Amino acid sequence: MHFPVSGVETALWVPPLTAFCVSFFTSMGGVSGAFLLLPFQVSALGYTAPSVSATNHVFNVTAIPSGVYRYIREGRMVWPLTLAVIIGTLPGVFLGALVRIRYLPDPKNFKLFAGCVLLYIGARLVADTVKKSKEAVPSKEAGPKTGPMVTKTRFSLSRAEYAFAGRTYSFPVPGVLVLCFFVGIAGGIYGIGGGAIVAPFFVAVFGLPVYTVAGAALMGTFITSVAGVAFYHALAPLYPDMAVTPDWALGLLFGLGGMAGMYLGARCQRFVPARVIKAILSVCLVFVAGKYIIGFF
Repeated sequence: MHFPVSGVETALWVPPLTAFCVSFFTSMGGVSGAFLLLPFQVSALGYTAPSVSATNHVFNVTAIPSGVYRYIREGRMVWPLTLAVIIGTLPGVFLGALVRIRYLPDPKNFKLFAGCVLLYIGARLVADTVKKSKEAVPSKEAGPKTGPMVTKTRFSLSRAEYAFAGRTYSFPVPGVLVLCFFVGIAGGIYGIGGGAIVAPFFVAVFGLPVYTVAGAALMGTFITSVAGVAFYHALAPLYPDMAVTPDWALGLLFGLGGMAGMYLGARCQRFVPARVIKAILSVCLVFVAGKYIIGFF
């Protein structure tokens, strides 16, 4: 099948199947899988125009709601963290989209940037994976169908806290806002909404359990991706000689596969050890980052 907007030529089943396989595993860690689908589009499908970032946002908009629904239904959505992610990330996404179009239209330079971002995330996650920790694990204390839920949520301008699986966790609200702003810039450039960056940070830096950050990271990625798509469309008239707007057909195909993968991944997350989830994300991140950085030189 030929996609005229992106110029991609591929079988109709390839995008949804690829997205399903990627999203099933990554959604367990609060990541939509867009950070791996973009390298697939660039390297395997030959889609290198700036609009590939916008197309990745379309995937997020289509696929993420199913995963978020499961986390809300199972009571594992930390709403104060979700709100902080959205408020902090949105301004950064706008700046990131502008930087992508104006300063990183060259695929070679963009791959180097992407490789450095992914390598940093992967390194932090690897360090956290090999470190012995007493992270809370899901149990059947709240019922066999849901597992433990997020409770006793408290929020202020300085700090927020919540209880999960018998332990209390907290995070500094200003710190999360500042982090998410810079994450939004990187996410806007890369076309991932920022979830792939903030989820490992919340786990490795703030010490929050992966079982509770996943929903917040996905919800934040969804909102910022909606804004990212809108902003790429708004910028398109200013760059008539460059492909800026997303390939909706390709993005929706990826999104349909991702929708099914995220729903099943969110449903299965509580049965998978946190260290296994982190290890999966670590391997994927480091592999793609190494390939891009080595390829630049």
